[in-house]
Amino acid sequence: MTRRWYLLVAVLLTADLVGLAIWLRWRREHRFDAHIRLAADRYRVDPALVKAVVWRESRFQSNVRGKAGEIGLMQIRDLAAREWAEAENLSHFDHEHIVDPGSNTLAGTWYLAKMLKRYRHTDDPVPYALADYNAGRTKVLEWLRGEAETNSAAFLQQMDYPGTRRYIERITTARERFRRDFPVVAR
Repeated sequence: MTRRWYLLVAVLLTADLVGLAIWLRWRREHRFDAHIRLAADRYRVDPALVKAVVWRESRFQSNVRGKAGEIGLMQIRDLAAREWAEAENLSHFDHEHIVDPGSNTLAGTWYLAKMLKRYRHTDDPVPYALADYNAGRTKVLEWLRGEAETNSAAFLQQMDYPGTRRYIERITTARERFRRDFPVVAR
């Protein structure tokens, strides 16, 4: 009888731990949804795409810092942050202000929107914008030869950075997963 009691307690504790782990993951993945929605609405970007970039760049850790000076959820560099602050007429701006999740998602989404507009002449601006966000404009210009100037499949084939190609693929996959977090609201 005692063995069965220990087994029952062990099963219940395991179930509680699994439940706790699921809840913690859900909480981590959703705690910035309001910031993401606000930024996405403001700059007219798909919130699922913004959330996928946040997931890939920081795994929802708002205080993360990159090796090249990137900060926060969307890993914003100083130049991009300053461009955003200037476009928004923010005075007394410092790159460290981007640690704030609200400011970070606004700046990152503004920058992503800028990239999407830059490649709106293509069949799908998302891969181009993500490549620019990840590898930089100089590399994207190298890959924009021939059919790749407007055809995203050709662009991805031309890309000689496997890491950037994987970056785009992972964000695209995550975007589909995150669509359910931002249902379309009829207006």
